Amino acid sequence: MMESVGMYGLCGCAAKSKMKCDSRWEIPASETAPTSAYSSPARSLGDTGITPLSPSHIVNDADPNVSEQQTFLVVVAIDFGTTSSGYAYSFTKEPECIHVMRRWEGGDPGVSNQKTPTTILLTPERKFHSFGYAARDFYHDLDPSEAKQWLYLERFKMRLHTTGDLTMDTDLTAANGKKVKALEIFAYALQYFKEQALKELSDQAGSEFENSDVRWVITVPAIWKQPAKQFMRQAAYQAGLASPENSEQLIIALEPEAASIYCRKLRLHQMIELSSKAAVNGYSSSDTVGAGFAQGDKYVVVDSGGGTVDLTVHQIRLPEGHLKELYKATGGPYGSLGVDYEFEKLLCKIFGEDFIEQFKIKRPAAWVDLMIAFESRKRAAAPDRTNPLNITLPFSFIDYYKKFRGHSVEHALRKSNVDFVKWSSQGMLRMSPDAMNALFKPTIDSIIEHLRDLFQKPEVSTVKFLFLVGGFAEAPLLQQAVQAAFGDKCRIIIPQDVGLTILKGAVLFGLDPAVIKVRRSPLTYGVGVLNRYVEGKHPPEKLLVKDGTRWCTDVFDKFISADQSVALGELVKRSYTPAKPSQLVIVINIYSSEHDDVSFITDPGVKKCGTLRLDLTGTSGMAVPARREIQTLMQFGDTEIKATAVDIATSKSVKLMDYVCETEQESEVPRLGTLWEKKGDSSRINSFVRPCFTHMLPKVSQFILKGA
Repeated sequence: MMESVGMYGLCGCAAKSKMKCDSRWEIPASETAPTSAYSSPARSLGDTGITPLSPSHIVNDADPNVSEQQTFLVVVAIDFGTTSSGYAYSFTKEPECIHVMRRWEGGDPGVSNQKTPTTILLTPERKFHSFGYAARDFYHDLDPSEAKQWLYLERFKMRLHTTGDLTMDTDLTAANGKKVKALEIFAYALQYFKEQALKELSDQAGSEFENSDVRWVITVPAIWKQPAKQFMRQAAYQAGLASPENSEQLIIALEPEAASIYCRKLRLHQMIELSSKAAVNGYSSSDTVGAGFAQGDKYVVVDSGGGTVDLTVHQIRLPEGHLKELYKATGGPYGSLGVDYEFEKLLCKIFGEDFIEQFKIKRPAAWVDLMIAFESRKRAAAPDRTNPLNITLPFSFIDYYKKFRGHSVEHALRKSNVDFVKWSSQGMLRMSPDAMNALFKPTIDSIIEHLRDLFQKPEVSTVKFLFLVGGFAEAPLLQQAVQAAFGDKCRIIIPQDVGLTILKGAVLFGLDPAVIKVRRSPLTYGVGVLNRYVEGKHPPEKLLVKDGTRWCTDVFDKFISADQSVALGELVKRSYTPAKPSQLVIVINIYSSEHDDVSFITDPGVKKCGTLRLDLTGTSGMAVPARREIQTLMQFGDTEIKATAVDIATSKSVKLMDYVCETEQESEVPRLGTLWEKKGDSSRINSFVRPCFTHMLPKVSQFILKGA
């Protein structure tokens, strides 16, 4: 029986030979002693795997391979938005020329259709049917009885942000109430964009483009936790954009960073500046905006989209145009969907929550029509508007309400005491401008409050520009609120093609992933270790006595602190040694926290976010030192974090692709993905680990932390 002694990880022991097996190092019954000053109150927490070497090697340097990039003919970026999506591309030989995808068929009157709605339609047999305008229009034309059988999904991206425990089995709910796997839906959507982009590239080039010619970039909100980013990467693999064997073909781009990259490339005369009368931070309103950036200029990017608002703070370094992140990305679920939510609340107040819920289930296509009608009027809201806005109610809404309540929609409006919404004889809701503005207020107030908190930070006090980007940035009400609140602090600027800023910036990021040279770590990262117990320094409840040695358990050995500046590709190396020379397996658990002052892995807010498991066997005939060195490396400064463990004596190393697993049925198996053990040029899967995704084998050579 292999003895498995890990570091706050999994136990491969036979439970019957121990007092208890809870994935910690347990003491056999024969070794149990009464509690005393030298006994082991923490014996059930003593999963000892490694302890720091004295002195421990702590090295911070850049990975020399970080600049090595695989050559691709073209970069295609997919802006996978909450409400609308699209793609753009650039040939690597013509990096300054960014092509936005062909205009989509269909669309709403007065709305640019350079993007398409993030809507997807599956057949009653759950097969992919269509995406975007095509999906919406086909669903609209279905008979109500037919529509109940089809699976129509929209605005599903936010599910990845709001789900606390995201797994590969996470479900989405279609308009007809039926459940479908989220991974399947995201993969369908990405596959659709892949096929559209490759077809357009082939048509333009006059010869067929292969997927291997393309570097793909997918945008995600900067505030997303790592499980959501991992989920998107896995969906891209399933869609065939890239593979674990060639993971560098796919880059995850953070939306506000992409916008920042694009904004720093533009001359300011290509942007719209909201009026400003006073001089702010060295610039007056009479200065030419086209002067561009100066060395060291600092600016804030506010990416206001459909689902979230992301904020990032950058400083530019000229002449290269490289960027440095000054404060970790922040934000929240304050996108334009909040306005839709307020409108739905208003409908519930007028017609009753029970009716609205039933109408959405019984007439799903008509509900979609109603929200489309509201969207077009929502775009007409403005601070200086004086005339009412008319929102057309679908006939099926009027008809179903009369059957449901026994009286008319007009009667409901009279009885609701909602004075600012009237009924029009043409079958419309007439909303006063104040009523429409009130729907925007909660969402805009949240954005302004978040920005105020950000401007209190010392790093942000001297910013010269605030770039307002994203689809929601087109709203005049949001523009006015931001200008009123911060126009005296910095210049408020909106790119002319505000809705395509992130998309074009993502292409630029794919062409030069090293453009952001310094980032801020969003969390504190470290590993759980055993240290020698020091009386008076360590809590008594952390004392563990094993073979006469007194240990302090659950110690958090920090690699990097939250909001710490890290260079692109920066490596942090630590050396450890097995606490027990006879150990055959080491399990290194990596933890994270939003706080900096972390002492123990049991401190509030500390979460396990990754695992490395290294086999120490196979040393027959080798001279292994008594104090065996296990080197642990973590690479920071990119949009994803990588980690490696190396047995210096044997040169074995283990790297992990840390995906969100399908289930947690087996408590003795990691919830973290497949581990690879490498020695020389050969690779094999460690036999003691069940893979989460067997089709991903065997060449993945990095891992992405969950919970980052």
